[in-house]
Amino acid sequence: MNKVRKTPLRKCLGCGEMKPKQELIRAVRSPEGEISLDLTGKKNGRGAYICRNSDCLKNAIKAKRFERAFGCEIDKQVYDNMLAELEESKE
Repeated sequence: MNKVRKTPLRKCLGCGEMKPKQELIRAVRSPEGEISLDLTGKKNGRGAYICRNSDCLKNAIKAKRFERAFGCEIDKQVYDNMLAELEESKE
């Protein structure tokens, strides 16, 4: 008898849609307070999820959803790094 595994769903901070966790990219605030994209999904820390397109990332940045999710101010440079990393991961 095979058990049917439930697919873990996560909500995108950009568009607000619930999607399978594998389709999303995780952003992480490490215990040291450093914020970055976690393309492996294995980094330690508080996570928030975003779709793999830059529009969702830009929407989440504009609405300050990452700041709300992580409970801290986020520098513009961090967002620029995240956008660059997302563009690189697409290629």
